[in-house]
Amino acid sequence: MSIFDIRRPKSFYRRSRFKLSIQMRRKRKTHPAIYTHLMQVRATTRVSLTALLGIPVTDAQGQLRGRLKDIAVATGLDAGKVAGLVLKSRSGLSIVPSHEVIETPAGTLELRTASALVPLKDEGNFLFLQRDLIDRQIIDINGRKVVRVNDVDLEWTGQGETHLLRVVEVEVGLRGAFRRVFKGLLPRASLESLSRKFRYKGIPWHFVDVIEVDPARRVKLRIEHERLADMHPSDLAEILEDLAPAERDAVFTSLDEEVAAETLEEVDPKLQKSLLEKLGEERIADIVEEMDPGAAADLLAELPEEQSDAILEEMEPEERQEVSELLEFDEKSAAGAMTTDFVAVNVNATVANAVQALRAFDGDPESVTEIYLLDEKRVLRGSIPLARLVMAQPETRLSVLAEPRVLSCPADMRQNDLAEFFDKYNLHALAVVDSQNRMVGVVQADHVISFLREKL
Repeated sequence: MSIFDIRRPKSFYRRSRFKLSIQMRRKRKTHPAIYTHLMQVRATTRVSLTALLGIPVTDAQGQLRGRLKDIAVATGLDAGKVAGLVLKSRSGLSIVPSHEVIETPAGTLELRTASALVPLKDEGNFLFLQRDLIDRQIIDINGRKVVRVNDVDLEWTGQGETHLLRVVEVEVGLRGAFRRVFKGLLPRASLESLSRKFRYKGIPWHFVDVIEVDPARRVKLRIEHERLADMHPSDLAEILEDLAPAERDAVFTSLDEEVAAETLEEVDPKLQKSLLEKLGEERIADIVEEMDPGAAADLLAELPEEQSDAILEEMEPEERQEVSELLEFDEKSAAGAMTTDFVAVNVNATVANAVQALRAFDGDPESVTEIYLLDEKRVLRGSIPLARLVMAQPETRLSVLAEPRVLSCPADMRQNDLAEFFDKYNLHALAVVDSQNRMVGVVQADHVISFLREKL
């Protein structure tokens, strides 16, 4: 006979657990040494949130005080620490500190002192596992992806009079989902046994980044998504793309300007506009100022002219001028694909001068692959790869190290021709010049790659 053919009422299993709990209390009165030993042998016990929910909680005299409704977890510096157990009874919701609850060998919960149970009037700075986490999206910091929580694993630690409950992992696989779906339809032991047939997929709690969509509650819970700043912008962009709109906005609005700018450069224009919809012009301007000028110009070109002008008005004069100049170019030309962030020195400069210019560069240092030599009229005279610069003596003149033939392209070169140029000469970057051969910017290989991907 299959386990699914068993049809026993839920009350049968409740009575069985309750009887075992009563038996254990009798052993405590008649054989205190045996009871103490039973309570001490369980030093560490793993239990799922699903298994705990609905479990009866009694006082020391065996009187039912309620059933477990939820578990409150601390945030901030105490993140993951179980602050209290929420019980539901006829009189409403109550909360009791986790250290005031004992897990009995019968699998029920028992209050140390009934007075520790108080009405739940204020949610406090708590995250509630059942309400706020189950079936919600979270960010797996280690896996750099978005997952949905199916269950939460907790652990009883300690022995004897010291029983503490802590959050260990969140389950994101089918095992937790199966346990939730069939709870109440199968005996607890059978449910646990069958659920183990599914491969376990869990994320340690310290890798979990919880998403709270309510800005006021996010501040109260001190959820800041600080660890996202350590991610590569491409990974963060993929995470934002995978999140639901409300969760996406909650995460993006919590990022600082620099991280938000790097992330915006990695997402497609449609998502860029969506991410900026909930922000004011001043906040957008702060983010755009941190972007590469070329990427900033591309972004503003996709926005309505009225909004784009308002954002430019909020920007600092220097950044505003750079972006405004780029907006004048055809976006399908080399000038429309270039950045004005590059390192250039006078044609008579030395290696020491170039190093000083590199240190003063406030753009993205990873984008610099070579130093450009310009004369007094900003006419391009040469370029030096960084590798060659590193191996030279400080007093060496850069003109000696410069490539014999300097490659550049006109500002109005079409992007199809630009892509062929990069492919022909296997370039990482290419200088862009105006009609007088004055250098106006640099096209990076990643922009050409993005253009080619759009054509596929």
